[in-house]
Amino acid sequence: MQGVARTKLTPDMLSIAGLALCVAGAVLVGFEARNEYLFFWLGGLLFVAGSVADILDGALARAAGKGTVFGAFLDSTFDRLGEAAMLTAIGLAFMRDSNEVALVAAFLAVIGSLLVSYTRAKAEMLGLRGDVGFGSRLERVVIVSVALGVAPWGWLEWPIYLLAVMAWLTVVQRMLFVRRQLRELAEANA
Repeated sequence: MQGVARTKLTPDMLSIAGLALCVAGAVLVGFEARNEYLFFWLGGLLFVAGSVADILDGALARAAGKGTVFGAFLDSTFDRLGEAAMLTAIGLAFMRDSNEVALVAAFLAVIGSLLVSYTRAKAEMLGLRGDVGFGSRLERVVIVSVALGVAPWGWLEWPIYLLAVMAWLTVVQRMLFVRRQLRELAEANA
């Protein structure tokens, strides 16, 4: 990152590129009915590339000393948008296959993924920790990438079921963790 930090590339540029790649991947997955191997895999590759760019933008901000509050906000927002776009495209594939259970799981995965991030952000706004759980962004990106990789063989729904369950378990885990911290603070102040 030190070498990249000396270029004109900014963390915000990486954030924008990451979102664009994720959305382009989602659009390609939307055409999966035409050629499952091509569109699932190419969409998956773009999603992975976009997700890597989303990870590197923070590293670039730190290495170049170019981090801003707005940049962190933009990065976090774009991360959610890219993930939601891909899960929406996956939901469309389930809809085309008339797989209503998997479609509901895709909806639950989108909502759960957004809430995982929200619960952490809200906990941190309250001055508490909210980073517990095993459903962080990296794990979710890996599961979506695996789902797209196995999709041409008819296994797309299973990683999405896992993602939905994992996201919601993480949300509940974070809620309970915040509750515990608040109780400990109340006991310490009593």
